[in-house]
Amino acid sequence: MQRRPDGNGNRASARFDAARAADVFLALSDPTRRSLFERICDQPRSVSVLAAGLPVSRPAVSQHLRNLEKARLVTSTRHGTRRIYRARAEGLETLRAWVDRYWDVVLDRFAEAAEIAEREARAKSGDTTTTS
Repeated sequence: MQRRPDGNGNRASARFDAARAADVFLALSDPTRRSLFERICDQPRSVSVLAAGLPVSRPAVSQHLRNLEKARLVTSTRHGTRRIYRARAEGLETLRAWVDRYWDVVLDRFAEAAEIAEREARAKSGDTTTTS
């Protein structure tokens, strides 16, 4: 396995914050919040636009949006009497850092398994050539 600067194979460990990742995963564990987040990622939207077509009330949508804000996945700005919600790229960095902690390890293990399978297939066929 290739080692990363932290010595453990973890590329993003310096940026990884376990408590923040837990907040993000908790916020996105609810299907309504995931749906809202996906819609906001498409383009900034107001609460009324976000609430349209959802099986929950506008106050419930507002509560879900507060949870997404607490997890730093979205931000809002006031425009007159409306609040416009936008996705925060920084919020997704937490998810990316979590995935990156395991990505290289998983890829390395996949490569090792492929090499073993190739050697076993060659051994069965009597092919003694090696690859590097």
